[in-house]
Amino acid sequence: LRKASKRLTCHKRYKIQKKIREHHRKVRKEAKKRGRKKPKKDPGVPSAAPFKEKLLREAEQRKQRLEELKQKQKLNRQKEHEKKRKLEAKKNAKIKEKAEGKVGESSGKSKAKANKWLDKNSKESFCRELNKVIEASDMVLEVLDARDPMGCRCPQLEEAVTCSGGGKKLVLVLNKIDLVPKENLEKWLNYLKKEFPTVAFKSATLMKDKTLSTKRRARVDVSRTSECLGTKCLLKLLQEYGKTQNKAIQIGVVGFPNVGKSSIINSLKGVRACNVGLTRGVTKSMQIVHIDKHTKMLDSPSIIADPSNSALALALRSIIDTEESDSADLLEGIDAILSHCNKQQVIMRYSIPDFENTEEFLALLAKKRGMLKKGGVPDIENITKVLLCDWTGAKISYYSQPPESQTLPQYLTEDKIAEMQECFNLKNLEEENNTTVQALKCPSPANSIIFQSAGMANGTIVIEEASEWEILETSKEEEKEEEEEEDFTESDDDPDNLEEEMDVEEVTRKTKLGKQTSPTNSEKQIAESEHSSSLLLNLDKTAGEDDAYDFNTDYV
Repeated sequence: LRKASKRLTCHKRYKIQKKIREHHRKVRKEAKKRGRKKPKKDPGVPSAAPFKEKLLREAEQRKQRLEELKQKQKLNRQKEHEKKRKLEAKKNAKIKEKAEGKVGESSGKSKAKANKWLDKNSKESFCRELNKVIEASDMVLEVLDARDPMGCRCPQLEEAVTCSGGGKKLVLVLNKIDLVPKENLEKWLNYLKKEFPTVAFKSATLMKDKTLSTKRRARVDVSRTSECLGTKCLLKLLQEYGKTQNKAIQIGVVGFPNVGKSSIINSLKGVRACNVGLTRGVTKSMQIVHIDKHTKMLDSPSIIADPSNSALALALRSIIDTEESDSADLLEGIDAILSHCNKQQVIMRYSIPDFENTEEFLALLAKKRGMLKKGGVPDIENITKVLLCDWTGAKISYYSQPPESQTLPQYLTEDKIAEMQECFNLKNLEEENNTTVQALKCPSPANSIIFQSAGMANGTIVIEEASEWEILETSKEEEKEEEEEEDFTESDDDPDNLEEEMDVEEVTRKTKLGKQTSPTNSEKQIAESEHSSSLLLNLDKTAGEDDAYDFNTDYV
């Protein structure tokens, strides 16, 4: 069946229009009688008035303050709601746990402690895997981000490698050199080569096929990568070291998160052998990749930043789980990043008006990118996560200047430096680094942001762990304690039962004494004790029966 058409005859349409006109007229007449007038428009500041510009600015500032206050109030309300929800969720979880039973709780605790040992995301497992890589490798490659090389250096790791002995070498690899101006890159190479042999490197990134349309779900060739620079230089360096050792060598790749450890291995191999991603802590265990017959690459999980570091180091170098971490920690991290940058360059980079604080900056950026909640409120939580990914990833080009005076750390001496540079041809390394720098397409200093480095970032390499046997022992002890507590609570509840137990215990004690003294009279004593205990119980029963008198029955 067809739908009925909504077209009207002209007569009917004109009639409706006439009725509407009459209705409006009536409404106007009623409004006149009531005396309601239209609100007068603000005439504004007259052009002849003195200090007109100042007055207008003040008015705009007032409006902005009111808007800021409203936004803060909304954010506070949202935080309060979130806190309440979390508290309610915790309460519900506790109630459920109690309902499940104390036996289930004790077994659950022991399981949770056993799972901590096996959890791959825990700090202990990361440190364990990292130590495995350092111990198994003949040479360690410490990967640094060229934008902030000093902030990517871990003194604890360098000390562990240099003081390990056994001819173990440490080489620095400057990755992401395409995001830094050429002059700055050359300065850093000259600075770092005085301590350790350094290699300039640009790892391969995944190519997205532009011919493929977004609508079709076609497969993209993941193994296909863009151009990488510095591979020949690094491979030659590894081969030189392998010749001196006269055996198959293992090379460990180590560094902070999102520095590009796995991508370096992939570019050397020429195939995507290791998983790569923008999220921090993708690699969670040691991975072995065979490049040649004589060389093995050991991919390691990232170094865990020590909580004693500055807010900037924790924001850029720690393994932040953006979903679980608090919004206050993320805001603190972004505040630290912005405070170490040039404000004008940040405004130019993001093409945003001037801002006073980090919250205002995030609100403006969220509005520009269209990241809004209901009612047009800027989504600050999501924009903070996106910003942190941009700064740790390869989106934003920023650079830091090397220190003016070179002071060696305590663990590095001239003898140690000479020992680290023994098996390498440093002249050839310099020449090859120069060729890679010349072949680069670097951004100009005007397009990149100047960044103040916070210095070396401390990392936790060794964590004192409890063994599996100790964990099981502690869980058993806790279970025993819980059982004892349960028995104690049950005994406290019934004081009458305690008295009965005491009487029985006294009788049994007497019987034992009787057995020791006179074995012939033992049977008599036992019979007497049983008789006395039965009398006590019968008396209790009669007292209970007298209390509960039934008035419905007639007793003759």
